[in-house]
Amino acid sequence: MARRKYREEHDNHERWLVSYADFITLLFAFFVVMYALSTVNEGKYRVLSNSIVQAFRNVQVNSAGQIPALVPTPLPKASVTNKAQEAFKQKQREKMRNVAKEIMAVMAPLIEQGKVRVLETSRGVSIEINDSILFAPGQAVLQAPLVKAMRSVADVLVPAEFPVTIEGHTDNIPINNAAFPSNWELSAVRATTVLRLFADAGVAAERLTAIGYADTRPVENNELVEGRARNRRVTILIDSNLPERRTELELNP
Repeated sequence: MARRKYREEHDNHERWLVSYADFITLLFAFFVVMYALSTVNEGKYRVLSNSIVQAFRNVQVNSAGQIPALVPTPLPKASVTNKAQEAFKQKQREKMRNVAKEIMAVMAPLIEQGKVRVLETSRGVSIEINDSILFAPGQAVLQAPLVKAMRSVADVLVPAEFPVTIEGHTDNIPINNAAFPSNWELSAVRATTVLRLFADAGVAAERLTAIGYADTRPVENNELVEGRARNRRVTILIDSNLPERRTELELNP
């Protein structure tokens, strides 16, 4: 059998062209992709721009896709109103605290004796005065030693703008005499007596109200002597809220 001759293969020195061609092709594809990403689709851009403007600014965009100058959106009226109300309430609270401090200063001796209590309530400041130092039993005439102290309280209230309600309270022991047929009349007249002193001292009449509660709002147990003494009182309520405006309701709105 004849032996096949071995043919020596020569090296191909041009194989690098294949790799180079692949590299050039990939590089071309890369630049095509980059160019495509850098090109803005004007139609899609206008749609996106219009949507953003209408959603966040509520601004009408014209047909040419032009966006008008953006105007800062004003705060809702409700938000502005709430902030103004809160600022007003804070100012009123500060004024109320100043009034309370002045009243405590002029009533300090009686507060130390336990005859007067100054309380802060949700409505404002409440001054509870034991009626034993204001009136004789079964009477509605202010006792002389307390007239000066009550006028000092009135002097504090004169420049203030707060409404003042004077409440008369009794214990549950009935009264029946020529002047007062029941505790209702006694409590109401005692409250009115204090009101008249305040009015005479210069407190505006439209700011004053007198109410008689008799024994309907006790603060202690009327079964005890100490409780009944505590319940016989005059309360001066300084209201932190100014009177509200009244609006008449129509029958058929």
